[in-house]
Amino acid sequence: METELDGEVVVVGGGVAGLTTAVVLAERGRRVRLWTREPVERTTSVVAGGLWWPYRIEPVASAQAWALCSLDVYEDLAARPQETGVRMVEGVLGESGLDEVGSWAATKLPGLRAATAAEYAGQGLWARLPLIDMSTHLPWLRERLAAAGGTVETRAVADLAEADAPVVVNCTGLGARELVPDAAVRPVRGQLVVVENPGIRTWLVSTDPVSGEVTYFLPHPGRLLLGGTAEEDVWSMEPDPAVAEAIVRRCAAVRPEIAGARVLGHLVGLRPARDAVRLEREPLPDGRLLVHNYGHGGAGVTVAWGCAREAADLASR
Repeated sequence: METELDGEVVVVGGGVAGLTTAVVLAERGRRVRLWTREPVERTTSVVAGGLWWPYRIEPVASAQAWALCSLDVYEDLAARPQETGVRMVEGVLGESGLDEVGSWAATKLPGLRAATAAEYAGQGLWARLPLIDMSTHLPWLRERLAAAGGTVETRAVADLAEADAPVVVNCTGLGARELVPDAAVRPVRGQLVVVENPGIRTWLVSTDPVSGEVTYFLPHPGRLLLGGTAEEDVWSMEPDPAVAEAIVRRCAAVRPEIAGARVLGHLVGLRPARDAVRLEREPLPDGRLLVHNYGHGGAGVTVAWGCAREAADLASR
């Protein structure tokens, strides 16, 4: 006799939110089909820098709880970095102090401390955080889903009603703007420059207090990611050469060796921003259940496991 736990679930969206949610559901015994418009290697999540930190996401208190849940998972996955793409890497959160971070992170990050003058010219925090190589992590999640009995289908969805299952989980990110539809979802454009790593082993994230410009560099296997931008309501996916030059210039101002690094490529991604993450259940008129899990802004990978577990709880009928 089939129980509710055995009921089928369709997860729509193949980025980090959708994949992680599908994994949690499948490992809880649900029959899961994941529908993704693009192969996971070409989703917006691939462009993410992958540093664990709740960036541009609301509500703050919920995001912190989701982030800490994810932190526990990433710390475990970091024991197998070549397989999972997750490493624990040290670096500096610029323009941040211990008093600003608060107890939510300090208790879980025992190595958190003020950066020394040699580590950063201004005020900053030295931290050891998960750094996720998305080009490895997303395929690993797909394989973990398959191992739990889930399937992945590449298909475009014009209407969530197409999902033919008793439970549908909407992890469509920016796509939710049209699919729900939800006009509160909007793009925040991010541009990165990929260069050969000149020997940098630590990461940096810094925000100019006057202009608000964000400068960061993230060391990943075989490359260094330089950023970045946060352009509200900009849809262009074409890299801007002038923006790329400015990114390299800002990063080289902190680490001069970056100026001579060979450029390997340019990346553009649209963060799915919303005034608040939508993580809730919506009973449908036909008796089916729709669970929303989208609007994670620039922190999708940071909150992925926390949100996935909450979405899986909501998907229990």
